Parts: sequence; C-alpha cells; structure tokens
Amino acid sequence: MMHIGMAMWANNDWRGRLYPPHGRQESRLADYARVFNAVEGNTTFYSGAPSEATVASWASQAPSDFRFCFKLPAELTHQRRLHHVDADVDGFFERLAPLHDRLGPIMIQLPRDFDEAELPKLDTLLSRWPEHIRGAVEVRHEHFFHKGRVERHFNRLLISHGIDRVMLDVRSLFSEPTDNDPRLFQAQSEKPKLPLHVISTANNPIVRFIGHFDRVRNDRYFLPWIERLRLWINQGKTPFLFVHTPDNRHAPELARHFHRQLATSIGLPDLADFAGERQNLLF
Repeated sequence: MMHIGMAMWANNDWRGRLYPPHGRQESRLADYARVFNAVEGNTTFYSGAPSEATVASWASQAPSDFRFCFKLPAELTHQRRLHHVDADVDGFFERLAPLHDRLGPIMIQLPRDFDEAELPKLDTLLSRWPEHIRGAVEVRHEHFFHKGRVERHFNRLLISHGIDRVMLDVRSLFSEPTDNDPRLFQAQSEKPKLPLHVISTANNPIVRFIGHFDRVRNDRYFLPWIERLRLWINQGKTPFLFVHTPDNRHAPELARHFHRQLATSIGLPDLADFAGERQNLLF
C-alpha cells in the first residue's frame, strides 16, 4: 500500500485536464480524490488552522482511503520556531479531528537556519505528539546532511519518537541551469539545493519529488525510487510520494506517469482517468 498525490488540490491550471473544464471550485477536492489518494495540504502552512466548516467540507468529500498530510502552520515553525507552541499545536490537531483516520502524517517543515542547537525544542514537541497522529519532519539546514554527528543525532531523535524524516528530492530540478526560463529560475530560488539522504525512520516514509519540465530527466532520477518504494512496502510500511513540477502546472501528468511505472513494478491498481480529459474525448 502506498499513497501518491501533489502539493495541493486547488489549481486552476488543472481545469480541462485533471478537472472538468467547467467544473465547480467546490468539487475540486472530490475530483482530485477520485484519482489521487493523498495531498500535502500546504494551505495550513501558509494560512494556519482551517475553519470548522472547511474541515467538515473536506471530511464530506474525501473517501476513506484518502490521506491529508497537512503541515504545521509557518507561524509555529518559522515565526515562533517551536517556542511555546503546545497550546496552538493542540488546537491545530483538535480542529483537524473530524478527518479522523484520513489524516496522514502531519509534516513539520523547519526553517533553513533551524540547526542542532534548536533540536531540544523539536524533541519537546515530539515528546507530546499524539500517538494516534503520525508525524514527519523536514529539515533544511546543511548540517543535517553531512552524515556526521549532527545528522545521526537528528535521525536518532526521529526514530526514538516514531517520526519519519521527509526526503526532498530536488536533483532533477537542479540538473541544469535555468537557461533563462523564469519558471525554472523561480522554482530553483524557492527550493533548497540539498543532498538526498534516503532513510526511513518510522512507518510512513515521505518522498517529495520536485521534477523538471523534461520527463527524461525526471525518469532518470525517479527510476531508482521504484525499488526503494517496493522495499518499504514489502517491509510493511506505507510510503507517501508527492510530485511537484517547477510551476506545478503539469504535476498531475507527472504523478500519473510515475504511478504507471510503479504500478508495473509493484502491482498498484490503475488510477482513474482525469475528468477533464475524459470529458474532452466526448466532444
């Protein structure tokens, strides 16, 4: 079993492809969940905890096998840097409670300058993390990628709390200069250029694959993931794969392309057709 999806479900660029060309905004989550079975849910990172009505709407649209992998709000991770955030984290989980078992790992994305000296705050947060909610941490400070004492300390911390380490794969994105393509330039300026360290510290390894516009480049870097994902599944783990492209315009097609490769190798069920493409065939 594994989950695959993108960073969001509300994207106007997907109309006429993933979504019907004249579909309603209110139905996009349901249309998305008919094809893909997970989403990063970046909305909470930027906007904080959603309203009760919004959560109720999500709960009514998402099927039982769908997983929301929301991020802790940036206010808690970046502005307050996990300092005195217990009550806010509790409130965040309480607000998401109506989603029940449709909650995937909640991701803690830490600032680029969050280093070893601040790990005690992360330890405090994870020490009181609810047992029924899975978690994952994404670090971006270079010290966590040197394969030395600091990285070992961090990995042991995650293992001790049963928390996964998010793996950000940006190799394809940074495989060539931007060549004056503003979309590539923006994506490369927003994403950290860090080494890829493949490790599963708990039961839900999360891979965030940031692709290129060139599918050949994407395949070159994705193909090794197939065997690793198969290994984790055989170990009884449930991995999550989230697919991005530089402007995310063609993320659904790339996610479907990767899924087909995985399905052939691992035996995953086929994805449903995209609603917009199916409708276009009728006319």
